[in-house]
Amino acid sequence: MKIGFSSADEAFRAEIAGWMAEHLRGPFEALRFRGGPGDEHSFPEARKAWERELASGGWTGVGWRQEHGGRGLSISQQVIFHEEYARAGGPGRMGHIGEGLVGPTLAAFGSKDQQRRLLPGILDGTEFWCQGYSEPGAGSDLANVQTRARLDETGEYWLISGQKVWTSLAHEADWCFVLARTEPGSSGHHGLSFLLVPMHQAQIRVQPIQQITGTSEFNEVFFDQARTSVANMVGAPGEGWKIAMALLGFERGVSTLGQQMLFQNELDEVIRIARANGASRDPLLRQRIARAWAGLRVLRYNSLRMLSGTQDGGLAREAMIYKLAWSTWHAELGKLAMDVLGPRAEILDGAPYALNRLQSLFLFTRSDTIYGGSNEIQRNVIAERALGMPREPRPRD
Repeated sequence: MKIGFSSADEAFRAEIAGWMAEHLRGPFEALRFRGGPGDEHSFPEARKAWERELASGGWTGVGWRQEHGGRGLSISQQVIFHEEYARAGGPGRMGHIGEGLVGPTLAAFGSKDQQRRLLPGILDGTEFWCQGYSEPGAGSDLANVQTRARLDETGEYWLISGQKVWTSLAHEADWCFVLARTEPGSSGHHGLSFLLVPMHQAQIRVQPIQQITGTSEFNEVFFDQARTSVANMVGAPGEGWKIAMALLGFERGVSTLGQQMLFQNELDEVIRIARANGASRDPLLRQRIARAWAGLRVLRYNSLRMLSGTQDGGLAREAMIYKLAWSTWHAELGKLAMDVLGPRAEILDGAPYALNRLQSLFLFTRSDTIYGGSNEIQRNVIAERALGMPREPRPRD
């Protein structure tokens, strides 16, 4: 993909920047730069209202095809949207999982009925989703999923039993997409199915997990014969692994450019403080700031390169390095932030546990190299799937 943008693209950039300046104020002013990683617990109801505000302006589903209710924007315009959204301080998206993951997956694999029933609620900002993948014994080893689903006596509902963990914003979600084992006796990636499950039922219990940041946007989710209609299975029984992997491919889509602009906002804050407190005069810290700046540019160019491939959820070789690259960079930024703060990093803003923005950044980035596939797993993926090296020896059952 070319790095530059056309005059029409730049006009579009001015349009979204102008819309954000006009709408991200008044009741939404407090949301600027809030709700990102480590801060996702903040202002949930106001951020849901912001999703509806975005929808009213036609700024949801900008990359979805028009037949699915989206705007069908080009890749370059999608890049511009995500960059300008983050540059303006747009809050963390409550609808990200629905719009960025569920929507493209339903467009690619869902039935016409599923698309008709579920896509509008995502687009208009009235229905929110969470992800039911990880389990206590199946984090990075996703194929070890033990949550099970069976048909009830009528054959009309799947009954789901099991536990999911690290489920972002499950307490705010209306729906969860669940990877569950529907074939008794199956193992590995065989016998898994992809189910869409309504969250508002007595058979589902959501329990928050408090983190070292003091927040609890992650949850454990317990399913005790939870019900979902057979019409809510995406694909056929046993096709869950294929669909789950495609969804993870969509996760590495164009919104990665927005993520990087959020990183830029954090780096800008580190630089601002370094200038204010004199840390920028330390040659070693200046060198680390320069490396952080250059590393973020490398992430951007690699993202543009990987977006030049197909947009069907398949992962090009370039995309397979992205999680390892950004998580390592971001974790280093957290350490840089603490060193720039100096002794101030050890002092809380207030009782009992009032963290400032950079303290929260540091603590949250300790998890970056673990969630979403640990760095060790990412290196295996790169070696085996991108480079074609022999698979790592695995213990026999």
